[in-house]
Amino acid sequence: MATLACCRGVSQVFRPVVAKFGVCSLQKDARALRHVVRPDEWQCSHGQARRYSSDAKSMDDLSVRYLDGSDSGIVVFGLNRPKAKNAISRNLVKMMSEAVDAVKTNNKVRTVIVCSLVPGVFCAGADLKERAKMHPSEVGPFVSKARALITELGNLPMPTIAAIDGAALGGGLEMALACDMRVAATSAKMGLVETKLAIIPGAGGTQRLPRTIGVSLAKELIFAGRVVDGAEAQNLGLVNHAVEQNDSGDAAYRRALDLAREIIPQGPIAIRMAKLAINQGIEVDLATGLAIEEACYAQVIPTKDRIEGLTAFKEKRPPRYKGE
Repeated sequence: MATLACCRGVSQVFRPVVAKFGVCSLQKDARALRHVVRPDEWQCSHGQARRYSSDAKSMDDLSVRYLDGSDSGIVVFGLNRPKAKNAISRNLVKMMSEAVDAVKTNNKVRTVIVCSLVPGVFCAGADLKERAKMHPSEVGPFVSKARALITELGNLPMPTIAAIDGAALGGGLEMALACDMRVAATSAKMGLVETKLAIIPGAGGTQRLPRTIGVSLAKELIFAGRVVDGAEAQNLGLVNHAVEQNDSGDAAYRRALDLAREIIPQGPIAIRMAKLAINQGIEVDLATGLAIEEACYAQVIPTKDRIEGLTAFKEKRPPRYKGE
């Protein structure tokens, strides 16, 4: 009886969260999306550039690409501030916030990849040159906006993958930690180095790194401001995969794309509910976590995709999921 009461209680508390990410939101029409891309840099997987409306100022900071063909459902956020090593600026926060807002209610988006268009770097952290020009009263609000962006990235209902082909330091690593999975080149450098500047990680690093690699190791890396390469990051459990860098400098992105291709054929509502169950359940005790899982499972039972999966299995053919 206690367990059933717990399940009912969790279900009541959990219902608004499920409603936010569940079937109801998935069935809404996608909002109009703003796409920013530099055609000469971004090529679709089948070799043809897909053109979107562009804004010269925006392109300096972020490119957003919606893949098509067999890769339809994959969206790629490309950080593009070469002169600043993709450092997190006011404009980059603004552009990424808009991109995150656009995809989070789009039921056609099944996976998001965050990568860099700048060779040798993922994100060097905060834009210290811009920060130095800020009045002390401006620093706190800006850090709050950056933290909110990274939190929203972590809260996206679909799986997210960080492709780390170069340095990911400070806020850059915090951005990667907010993603569900991370792929890195073995030559990439990663670290939360804020203590070297007499500050602490301020965009979730003190919380997400311990949850990823364990408390003791996270303390060691943060206290020492240590930087590790991709191979060591994999040994620590900081990244899922470490790959040798290639001549074009995008080995991590290519591996992340392969990983995304493994995800997109699966039932999209099931993937979203699985992510929600994991993210919510990992923060609570097992009994409450099981109740959360039950609430998420209840969301997939009435879907057309579930029936399609059973029908496809019976007919011995690949399923054709629509996110309904």
